[in-house]
Amino acid sequence: MSEMVTLSTDSRGISHITMARSERKNAFDAALIAELTAAIRRVDRSSRAVVLQSEGDTFSAGADVEWMRGMADYSLDDNVADSKALAGMFRALYDLEMPLVARVQGAAIGGGAGMVAVADIAVASTEASFAFTETRLGILPAVVSPYVVRKIGAARATALFVTGSRIDAKRAHEIGLVERLVEPTDLDAAVGRVLDAIVSGGPKAVNAAKRLVRELEGRPIDEVTELTIKRIAEIRVSHEGQEGLRAFLERRDPRW
Repeated sequence: MSEMVTLSTDSRGISHITMARSERKNAFDAALIAELTAAIRRVDRSSRAVVLQSEGDTFSAGADVEWMRGMADYSLDDNVADSKALAGMFRALYDLEMPLVARVQGAAIGGGAGMVAVADIAVASTEASFAFTETRLGILPAVVSPYVVRKIGAARATALFVTGSRIDAKRAHEIGLVERLVEPTDLDAAVGRVLDAIVSGGPKAVNAAKRLVRELEGRPIDEVTELTIKRIAEIRVSHEGQEGLRAFLERRDPRW
């Protein structure tokens, strides 16, 4: 892979996907989208968590200006193909079985804010800011919209989409786009604390907990009661469930 995107996995099984295009504020173009998608698909499925991060002072400025200039003369078919590639990248992030943690150190604009929305847990610096500025260019935040609406709800997504207004990290935290907000000097430590909490749980249980929310989302309680009964019964009798219970009763750390 080129130096625009790197993928590494540490000794605890935590994978880090890093956008390294700081000279362009980690803005998207066709090459970065392709490399990000490839990196996401190369993540070891036994990884405990994935951290999505970037170099420099900007998380991601969204679409690259030079790329957009080149797209000005695209046909409808060209635009469909281009949008499919971007949608595929977001779907690959969404489909990760393990928790996805975004480390947000600065501005996250357009698709950059979309990546924050698709993350399960976004940890942001107080210096971060967020905006969906597409309508100011006469276009739409269409590909990211399912993830944004899912994260912050229809009313708040509408307000951000139609105004294109930039919000600060405090407001992003208030509306649920960001889960944790910390001072810039504490950002890496805060991400570390989230990862510590994730790896303290059973690997299968953590992934199953993420999947369970997706299975229940938007469905009435009566419709999912049997599913929840099945899920807890199955995991209680699993090797991991048995080990977790024994460790608790024996007052020791579980072996996972």
